[in-house]
Amino acid sequence: MPWPKVLCVAEKPSIAKSISQILSGGQYEVRNTTTPYIKNYEFSYPASQCEFIVTSVVGHLTEKEFTEAHKTWHSCDPFELFDAAVETRVPKDKISVKQNLSSQARRCERLVIWTDCDREGEAIGGEVADVCRQANRHIVVQRARFSAIIPQQIHHAAQNTVALDTAQIDAVEARVTLDLKLGAAFTRMQTTTLRPQIALLPDLISYGPCQFPTLGFVVSRYEQVQSFSPESFWYIFLSLNRALQHNGGEEVDAPEAEQAATVFTWGRVRLFEFEVSLAIYEGVLASRTARVQKITKAPTKKWKPMPLTTVELQKSGSRLLRLTPKTILDISEGLYQRGFLSYPRTETDQFDPDFDFNSLIEKQTLDPAWGPFANRLMQGEFRPPRRGKKNDQAHPPIHPTCYAGNLVGDEKRVYEYITRRFLACCAQDAEGFQTTVDVAYGGEEFSAKGLIVLRRNYLDVFIYDNWKGMVLPDFVEGEEFVPSVCELRDGQTTRPALLTEADLVGLMDKNGIGTDATIAQHIQTIIDREYVIPRMQGGTKYLLPSTLGIGLVEGYNEIGFDRSLSKPQLRRQTERTMVQVCQGIKSKHDMLNESIEQYKEVYVRARQQFDKVVGSVQRQLRGQAPRAGDVAVDDWPAHDGQDGDDDDNEGGGGGGGSRGARGSRGSRSRRGRGGTTRGAPSSRGRNARSGSKKDKYDDGQDPPPPSGSTHTTGNEYQSSTIGSANVTGKPHPPDCQCGQPAAERTVTKENENKGRAFWTCGNNKTCTFFEWVEGTSTEGAARASRGATLKRAPTDNELRPSRNQTVPSSCKCDLTPVMRTVNKEGPNKGRHFWVCPNSEKARCDHFVWDDEQKAEGVPQGRGAGGGGECYKCGQQGHFANGA
Repeated sequence: MPWPKVLCVAEKPSIAKSISQILSGGQYEVRNTTTPYIKNYEFSYPASQCEFIVTSVVGHLTEKEFTEAHKTWHSCDPFELFDAAVETRVPKDKISVKQNLSSQARRCERLVIWTDCDREGEAIGGEVADVCRQANRHIVVQRARFSAIIPQQIHHAAQNTVALDTAQIDAVEARVTLDLKLGAAFTRMQTTTLRPQIALLPDLISYGPCQFPTLGFVVSRYEQVQSFSPESFWYIFLSLNRALQHNGGEEVDAPEAEQAATVFTWGRVRLFEFEVSLAIYEGVLASRTARVQKITKAPTKKWKPMPLTTVELQKSGSRLLRLTPKTILDISEGLYQRGFLSYPRTETDQFDPDFDFNSLIEKQTLDPAWGPFANRLMQGEFRPPRRGKKNDQAHPPIHPTCYAGNLVGDEKRVYEYITRRFLACCAQDAEGFQTTVDVAYGGEEFSAKGLIVLRRNYLDVFIYDNWKGMVLPDFVEGEEFVPSVCELRDGQTTRPALLTEADLVGLMDKNGIGTDATIAQHIQTIIDREYVIPRMQGGTKYLLPSTLGIGLVEGYNEIGFDRSLSKPQLRRQTERTMVQVCQGIKSKHDMLNESIEQYKEVYVRARQQFDKVVGSVQRQLRGQAPRAGDVAVDDWPAHDGQDGDDDDNEGGGGGGGSRGARGSRGSRSRRGRGGTTRGAPSSRGRNARSGSKKDKYDDGQDPPPPSGSTHTTGNEYQSSTIGSANVTGKPHPPDCQCGQPAAERTVTKENENKGRAFWTCGNNKTCTFFEWVEGTSTEGAARASRGATLKRAPTDNELRPSRNQTVPSSCKCDLTPVMRTVNKEGPNKGRHFWVCPNSEKARCDHFVWDDEQKAEGVPQGRGAGGGGECYKCGQQGHFANGA
């Protein structure tokens, strides 16, 4: 009697081939289909006494679409789309895939779905099942569940099939229908209303229920940066120079005579009232000596990382590997399909107690880099991973499933990160010994902490973490000492940084915007729509909203919704309702009805007051929106967004250039004030230079301080514009000798190379890397940046020339001039003039009054209507006050 035939359908052709190789042991027949990239694999599977036919689809087989009555843009009022009928159809490019499924289903008695085991994969499986049932109504539908394409899991899935989860299918269908209706209604309304009034806009001004809250996060952070006002603070800096000898009973590898400055952190950290700070400081100076109150010695640990989830992979990969979240997921997906990784879309951060760690660790002993550490785990150093609080009941945390020693490029980097993290999860926490010295001085409390790293453990393999020891000299409880330095120092709070992609992933996950599998795509969408511009600062990519992006978000915010379209509340509620559908608490019809009614109310109000959105976009494109003061992306220090100083070693205050002593114990000044009155200081360290309006990058100076710097005063860098995104034709930075992307500089000295761009290290002053930027002539850069009008981020008082604006001929630098406006009081206030767009040091002396050149009929120059182009950065020329 012949064995029954089973049709197995995978989500992608590569997975179908891998499954066939595993189940057949490589003994299968290949049959072509009418779709070139889809094959049918036929073989016998004795374990189930069946004949298997393995084929695949290519993602979703069907799509949702409006009927003919509502399909075209002007067929109806956009509001009607909320209640319009939606049909499911197979698109033309998938017809051959459907035909292959139908023909094979007629030959088989069972259908086994092998799509990815997540919500989207379940929905694709439902589409496949519907097509096969239409061809063979008696076919039995089952589901194979697996988390990695490895023999053990594939054989287990083939022999232990389950039923499809119809609740998850319903949730996805409801979400797809809802997104279609919302996206179409708001996109048509936005586009048909804005386009006739603002000619510069793109042809499509799209809306998405996840897209706009994502954009809202970017705009919100940008507004925080723009409205930031630095605030001065004061703190007492206390330190002692003493020889290093012993600490906590442990010998210190240092010469006997070696002196170290032990910095004590002020218990109050910092104060924002100068008079109060000065009074406390003078009270401290009244005491001659400080007294050691308490010494605490205790073991401490640095915890190993948690098991890896999809969101954490995107965040960490973006921050550590400098890859976009979408790129990281795409690479991980490819490695999964080739059997190197477990399924990379999971919310689970805990391994099952019976998980087979040993076999996976043993496979990694082959690697020359981390193989020795894997051997250590096999020889007794293994410890169970930490258990998180999330479990999606579908997939384990992301981990390597086999050793991949022939990867290169970004694939190798992603695989290495996942593997090292998995091994670190299976190791012991790093161990150390911490000493805390509490000191009383003049009625104030200070403390210092020392650390000796005893055993690095997981740090030996997880090179992305760092834990440095800090040695303290010997102290004895009750001893008194004369501090080497006691100063009243000042600083200023620092502005928060713009969002990075890693920051945005975290915000979206926290606020329920998208899922772990879709977050990366939503970020990519707002970039593709040119609502957001990615910009590099050193090795970090920041996200800036474009003028159009800000105009839309601020316009909707002006309407004053309880739950704005640019806020996360509406979409978060939708995602929660989807979970309820998956749990069987609500039906998909309930979810659709509730969500559509909510968005209907928002739509009606938005349409009634859409003039606010139009006005907001117009103001942004003209650059007339009120701003607190624009600063270029290059001007924002790479900081964690916290005010002031987070470094415990800065005497509890940090921030700001130190103003020096208000009387220093080291100089025996008992009550001196450094020659300064009780009022605000005349100079605040580095901020004393803030009067300069030069772009620090354009004039060849160093970039902003690295992450964690807290002494930047917030207004040190004064460049007033943010240029376009990376423009086609602009060269990508090479890696310098430090392995980091080089920074671009411009020659400013008077010689034959003035204005010429070059690459140099942007992080390390000792690095000697140097390379001319080829193809950066003024003519080439001008051509490259032309047409980037709407990609710009806004400036403070920027006006955009109309399309018939007459622009003077090129300046002496062969650049298209830019218009500026006289802002000083006088007879010329408000008058426009044209100048060279180059940086201040490299700028030529070109100058033309706008009204005079119009009267004289000056011919139109290159780039008319869009502003000039900077040959150094590819930015559009712009108008700005300040002449």
